Amino acid sequence: MPRVASLHVSNGGVPKRPVGEAEVTHAGMSGDRQRNLKYHGGPDRALCLYAAERITALQQEGHPIAPGAVGENVVVEGVDWDRVVPGTRLRIGERVEVEITSYTVPCKTIRKAFVHERFTRISQKVHPGWSRVYARVVRVGVVRPGDRVDLVGAP
Repeated sequence: MPRVASLHVSNGGVPKRPVGEAEVTHAGMSGDRQRNLKYHGGPDRALCLYAAERITALQQEGHPIAPGAVGENVVVEGVDWDRVVPGTRLRIGERVEVEITSYTVPCKTIRKAFVHERFTRISQKVHPGWSRVYARVVRVGVVRPGDRVDLVGAP
């Protein structure tokens, strides 16, 4: 069953620390803050999502990445990440619904999560299918690790 593997927040910057539950609003996840609002946050970048399977594969390549290390709020597991593209909608838990708005553009602040600081390893332009994604919140609510994740709309 596709599910939430973990949730992460920070007071700005990375890594984000795990939390046991979070309220998701149109502004993002409670307890989470971004330092540079020019590139992070806002209604179309309220949440950052990534796949647990991608993190595991990167670890197997030798990268010191861990959940939350590259700024993601929601790590999902069992979701076909190749189908998570801009325009896709996901339901998380019983209530929360998000729409993927864009792929993220990795920056140097996440470099410590990669061998030789090659943070472009998760660039959609350089390695299609390996990017994190941004989402806007369509329906608010509370999410927890273990909550079901469903693909409810595709572009």
